[in-house]
Amino acid sequence: MNMKISVASVPYFWSQQGYQDFYRQLADSPVDIVYLGETICSKRRSMKLQDWLAIAELLTQAGKQVVLSTLTLLEAESELSYLTGIASQKDYLIEANDMAALQVAHDHSNHFVAGNAINIYNNSSLARLHRIGMTRWCVPVELGKTDLAPMIESAKALGVEIEYQVFGRLPLAFSARCFTARHLQLAKDDCQFKCLDYEQGILVNTQEGDGFVQINGIQTQSSKVNNLLDRLPELEQSGIDILRVVPVSARDTLRVIQHLHALLKNSQELADSSFDVDMDYEYCNGYWLQQEGMKYIA
Repeated sequence: MNMKISVASVPYFWSQQGYQDFYRQLADSPVDIVYLGETICSKRRSMKLQDWLAIAELLTQAGKQVVLSTLTLLEAESELSYLTGIASQKDYLIEANDMAALQVAHDHSNHFVAGNAINIYNNSSLARLHRIGMTRWCVPVELGKTDLAPMIESAKALGVEIEYQVFGRLPLAFSARCFTARHLQLAKDDCQFKCLDYEQGILVNTQEGDGFVQINGIQTQSSKVNNLLDRLPELEQSGIDILRVVPVSARDTLRVIQHLHALLKNSQELADSSFDVDMDYEYCNGYWLQQEGMKYIA
């Protein structure tokens, strides 16, 4: 299989050392594309832009394509200024997660990846964004293989790469309200950076005790981890170019990458058949199969 592996920006708040250790290990992994930067909350400042750029240089030297990601929800002039610095630079491709990033990138004649928070649901939108600089489309997670079929043909004709999430919690919603702070009875402006205490966010169960969602600052994720690792032939046949892994824990993400790489090389004997035995996740794959997203269909 000729599909590439990408790793999305870490959606959680880790320490500077945590980020640096993770990306040093990614540099030695078989991943092809690495997205860098804060996409959730501008108050997460353990990494400054110069820190991200230092990691970008490390990964570039290791042969990885680096993409700088932007915030998904802008709430202040300072955030727009930070976004402008990313979307106007010329050294790295940009993942635009907000329409403002598309505009800044276009104003500076920069190509960009349309992140999956950008609502592209038809060929007209696809063609319009391609005209202003989109070279890669990270598909909204709720679009399944039947939804995508007519759009993939158009994207191929335009020369737009297609990226689809195959592992990781699904991004469901963003809000100006910080759910982590509210859960801990703190004001958003005095959150005390509590997200640092939760490597993968906070699980919310239903009254019946079933996993419902994962709260991660202003983001709501699925509690279940989307897992399409057993459907790689379908993804390739559908025309997907890039397999997107959204980080969970650093350790588990690295294990998933190694397993995925072995599967792509058709080396079942090299794939770690027990890689998920000690990973305590519930899985889902419903969206890809045109079903409810939280379902898992074997």
